[in-house]
Amino acid sequence: MNLVDYSHSLVSIIPPVVALVLAILSRRVLLSLGAGILLGALYLNDFSFNHSASYLGGTIKGLFISDGGVNTWNMSIVLFLIILGMMTALLTLSGGTRAFAEWAQTKIKSKRGAKLLAAFLGVFIFVDDYFNSLAVGSISRPVTDRFYISRSKLAYILDSTAAPMCVLMPASSWGAYIITLIGGILVTHGVTEYTPLSAFLTLAPMNFYAIFALAMVFVVSWFQWDIGPMKKHEMAAMHGRGFDEGGDVDEQAKDLTEELEITESEKGKVGDLVWPIIILIAATFFFMIFTGYQALAADGKPFAILGAFENTDVGKSLCLGGLFGLVAAIIPVFRQRIVFKEIARTLWIGAKSMFGAILILLFAWAIGSVIGDMNTGRYLSTLVQGNISPMLLPMILFILSGAMAFSTGTSWGTFGIMLPIAGDLAGATDIALMLPMLAGVLAGSVFGDHCSPISDTTILSSTGARCHHIDHVATQLPYAMSVAFVSMIGYLALGMTDSLPVAFIAAITTFIMVCVFFAWLSRRTYQPIVKS
Repeated sequence: MNLVDYSHSLVSIIPPVVALVLAILSRRVLLSLGAGILLGALYLNDFSFNHSASYLGGTIKGLFISDGGVNTWNMSIVLFLIILGMMTALLTLSGGTRAFAEWAQTKIKSKRGAKLLAAFLGVFIFVDDYFNSLAVGSISRPVTDRFYISRSKLAYILDSTAAPMCVLMPASSWGAYIITLIGGILVTHGVTEYTPLSAFLTLAPMNFYAIFALAMVFVVSWFQWDIGPMKKHEMAAMHGRGFDEGGDVDEQAKDLTEELEITESEKGKVGDLVWPIIILIAATFFFMIFTGYQALAADGKPFAILGAFENTDVGKSLCLGGLFGLVAAIIPVFRQRIVFKEIARTLWIGAKSMFGAILILLFAWAIGSVIGDMNTGRYLSTLVQGNISPMLLPMILFILSGAMAFSTGTSWGTFGIMLPIAGDLAGATDIALMLPMLAGVLAGSVFGDHCSPISDTTILSSTGARCHHIDHVATQLPYAMSVAFVSMIGYLALGMTDSLPVAFIAAITTFIMVCVFFAWLSRRTYQPIVKS
């Protein structure tokens, strides 16, 4: 099929922009994504309805079938979501969720403590962003619910710790992917003073967005600043009006048991929740290393931890780790001799609870494919070409990568396009600025992905918190935009001085100023009501 080439046309950004604007205005995510998909198909096929229908059929088929076989990446993520939904429901049925929440109330005495629990868990579980958002959401949600913390605030904490931690850690799915890309760029430009790993570790302190996004989560959690739309959701939560899922409920303390209509056991223990989660995490980490080891062995390469992460099969590892977690979650249910009919019903309810998120994810993948065919990323990348001062390039690359990731809904896709371009720009202007330019791309990609309504990471953070998706997007924007401003100042200073300490001081100073403004704004609006 011959598609129209929009790689050098402003038209390439129309489908994602339409989808984004409609999503924000209508709050109907599937309708908005569907409109963007349909519009893109029409543009790509020169508004031929027959060709557009054939293209859409191929795109939908590609979500499930790839290269003559099952699309293992997409289907493994879908399967992992279903497994996690089942596991979460079983944890509720066994009484583990209730027992953990009651135990946490004896240890965690305030809203601040509940938010910090979610934030610390987000930092420690950094193997993969999908896994982070869903696992931390399952653990934290019963505790944050009991302290009348809105699901929007929990979703913000999940989203702001998942990708930022993964992009900073070499031993993660993100780190392995980035190290691979950086290795190719270094070879292309003859840079020998860094190995791919040492370059990644040198880049990490320059990733201002990831660093200050994490810092903002802890500052906001500690001082309990609710800015912009988040204020409305936190006020509603404190007064017992809903979980940000599109309508009011009788009481904010309504927990997962009632949402999923599961009869919770009175015999549950804290270990009935903790051990399945620990086994889930440990098994996933093990299989990520094991599948990486298998790939290395198949290529005749020696085993190394980072090499294993570079070659790991993330989707397969998530599914296998999820199955181990599911088995661990079902053991307490059998121990309590709950009837099989109730177990089967609970498994179905858990799987069904993920169907909405899976549908949104499929639509997001479809529009991602359409945007790729529209060459939106390639068009945006051309905007940095021309006579631009090298000292401005780290900041410009941060902004452009953010715009690209926001429009396309993918940070990894933006990495793949923009990192080589940043390397070429550094090679053509000032090779000493290569690492700052690469850092600007990494930070901007995380920023844009963080804010995008069509990003799968954003969707899964909403899923992990069981929060209305557009509510999550709207409530986290003020925090994300403020951190982006801090990052811009940091990259401007880095480009002008070529000094990381000076740039870090500039970014920290700006971050403190933003925090002072948030403190003033929070006092000006309302004082949080602590309800326990």
